[in-house]
Amino acid sequence: QVQLVESGGGLVQAGGSLRLSCAASASGRSYSTYDVGWFRQAPGKEREFVAAISRSGGRFYADSVKGRFTISRDSAKNTVYLQMNSLVPEDTAVYHCAAGYTGGYIRNSSQYAYWGQGTQVTVSS
Repeated sequence: QVQLVESGGGLVQAGGSLRLSCAASASGRSYSTYDVGWFRQAPGKEREFVAAISRSGGRFYADSVKGRFTISRDSAKNTVYLQMNSLVPEDTAVYHCAAGYTGGYIRNSSQYAYWGQGTQVTVSS
């Protein structure tokens, strides 16, 4: 069982930066053995993949955030980070982190077993 808690969201002007954190408490297996993804959902839109880091350290990004967002993992702190730079209003959404064993389908939200409650990111123009 894994409990995930996101933090770091807020209101920022376009061009600004935020760093989201996804802290985990896991019973049984270590958090570092899970794939961890970030997804976002804007009002009236479907949930979409943002970024993910595999248990082997591979990093994956949506085309819309590539070059602006960076995902990283601090195994000692049981935390995954999403550094978001050059934010644009289209990045406004609730951001959720998720953990699971994705079997190679790391961009697919249905492959994740554990989800956090989400943190709001609002980018003003």
